[in-house]
Amino acid sequence: MDFTRIIELASYTLPAIVTGFVAYSFFELHIKNNDKKRAFLLNRDYQKQSLPIRLQAYERMTLFLERINLTKLLIRIAPISNNKNDYENYLIEQIEQEFEHNLTQQIYMSEECWTIIVTAKNATIQMIRKAAMSDKVENADKLREVILNDLLEKQSPSNAALGYIKNEVAELW
Repeated sequence: MDFTRIIELASYTLPAIVTGFVAYSFFELHIKNNDKKRAFLLNRDYQKQSLPIRLQAYERMTLFLERINLTKLLIRIAPISNNKNDYENYLIEQIEQEFEHNLTQQIYMSEECWTIIVTAKNATIQMIRKAAMSDKVENADKLREVILNDLLEKQSPSNAALGYIKNEVAELW
């Protein structure tokens, strides 16, 4: 093979290799863009279907937090007897029942939001127990009074959790 034959062969081969590389790069980019478009469309369809369910979960947990708000809870649930321990246990039982009824909603919200809701529930129960242990409390009516007086000094735990839920729902838009 002489030198001219090698140059002639290279002049045909080199443009074919460059064209092949450009075509490969173009098709690879095209396939990646199509995959991203498909993923975006699937995600958009998923959002359309899941958004109403997620909003409903936030609504239910908002209702839960409103129902365990101590001010509203004490008004809604009257003492069953004059015994402060009976009333304390009855209030806590009502909170736990409400919580168990809404337990499945956690799969539709963020882990942080769920943790804040559980913390609000536990803090509410803790406030009831702390008030019941007070020396000033002799009966159920006095327990209600002490809890309501505590709420005048500090915010209800459910209010803080409600604020967080509102912020998280605002981020969905």
